[in-house]
Amino acid sequence: MKCPYCGHPDTRVIDSRPAEDNNAIRRRRSCDECGKRFTTYEKVETIPLIVIKKDNNREQYDRSKIEAGVLRACYKRPVSAQQIQQTIDDIELQIFKREDKEIPSKLIGEIVMDRLKDLDPVAYVRFASVYREFKDVNTFMSELKKILE
Repeated sequence: MKCPYCGHPDTRVIDSRPAEDNNAIRRRRSCDECGKRFTTYEKVETIPLIVIKKDNNREQYDRSKIEAGVLRACYKRPVSAQQIQQTIDDIELQIFKREDKEIPSKLIGEIVMDRLKDLDPVAYVRFASVYREFKDVNTFMSELKKILE
């Protein structure tokens, strides 16, 4: 690693430890030339995931969209912030485990609904009603019957 202070190409690692919930490695380094110390972070490089929308448009994956949908579905429900974050992390893990470069938004929605079903039934129905675009009460009732069975 090149020293940011003097530009010397060789530096030594003094200390390494996990960072960012074990998703990165924090390394303290020392320059053999000037003696200064600095910190670097090492992360796995991920390939950007492309989401194929219903209208066949493509856009880059955005975690905040899943967060917004899950938060909206769990609004005023007895679900802790930690449970919500864990659910979002699980959804994202399931999405990236597929190792596809492109994923249909429909599949993401199904994964979210599957996780919400386990988290909170009311949150699941709220999300499903928006995601599946329920047109009338009968559609809503048929989804509720599936949950009750």
